[in-house]
Amino acid sequence: MSRSGAKKWLQSGLQQWVEQTWYGGGVASIVSRIVLSPLSLLFCSIVVLRRRGDQWGLFERYRPSVPLVVVGNLSVGGTGKTPLVVTLVDELKQLGFKPAVVSRGYGREDEQRLLEVQPEAHPAEVGDEPLLIAQRTGAIVVVARDRAAAAAYAVERGATVLVADDGLQHYRLQRDLEIVVVDHQRNFGNRLCLPAGPLREPLSRLQQVDAVVYNGMDGGNGRGYSMQLVLESLYLLRDKNQTILLAELCGQKVHAVAGIGNPERFFKQLEESGLEVIPHPYPDHYQYNSENFEFMDDYPVVTTEKDAVKCVPFQDLLTVKVWVAPVHAEVDQGLKQLLKQKLNQINQMYNR
Repeated sequence: MSRSGAKKWLQSGLQQWVEQTWYGGGVASIVSRIVLSPLSLLFCSIVVLRRRGDQWGLFERYRPSVPLVVVGNLSVGGTGKTPLVVTLVDELKQLGFKPAVVSRGYGREDEQRLLEVQPEAHPAEVGDEPLLIAQRTGAIVVVARDRAAAAAYAVERGATVLVADDGLQHYRLQRDLEIVVVDHQRNFGNRLCLPAGPLREPLSRLQQVDAVVYNGMDGGNGRGYSMQLVLESLYLLRDKNQTILLAELCGQKVHAVAGIGNPERFFKQLEESGLEVIPHPYPDHYQYNSENFEFMDDYPVVTTEKDAVKCVPFQDLLTVKVWVAPVHAEVDQGLKQLLKQKLNQINQMYNR
């Protein structure tokens, strides 16, 4: 086994064990809950006290001069935040705003450095999700560990509204609207805080946000807003102008490569479209090389758009066709109405 293969095996094995502990059952899950529950209680207590400290004014907070919308989640891993951010940015443009996105840029080489993301940037410099958002929306996207500094920079660049990607727990940023995204398939797992469970904050936090969006839920049911990730066509990694309908691969075997928060959701979506999927799951934000896309057969290879931005640097080394599967988020109209109403209220309050 090669070094890269061993690394993938170890990371995938660890990820599967953690997910089984958090979202599954069995002896390992029970033992883990018993052993780690005291640490989870301590973690939750610290998080709650930290938030109370912000509310009581014990910590310095930054208030941007323009409205700020936070999109985040309570659980670790992917829930569908990035497609929702793209949709919200497009919606804000239609409402007449000049939106900008601020993000930490998780996994990049120097997270301390403030950078404005250019569409042709290297993902190792700016992060895979911010790069994808910049390419999809054409909006200002700024990455920095200090998101207050990123927000100030974006305002200087002319932004009239800010969207904080994965900023729910970044309390230094004062916000006007909080949106939480939930994976409707996995929900909140065992409902415990880290490390015994997947939660970054206790579930009571949901009572304090403005909107809860359930990724994969059909229609509103009184608990929140619905969102569906729609996948219809594919484009070639080397040439975005070369496209096919997903239906053209119906009945065919494909290698599906995904290094996102919940790869199983992507694999299931392909299977529901009639493809015979050979799954290749990787940890979220995985740094690929060309070997990860070379197989011992000639079946087509399909990957997510988030993974594709990390493949561009070595795409000329690939000997196979890699098809990229972009998704767009179809969200409840009620969420768009809430966004418009909230921003109008803020602008009236500050006479903007």
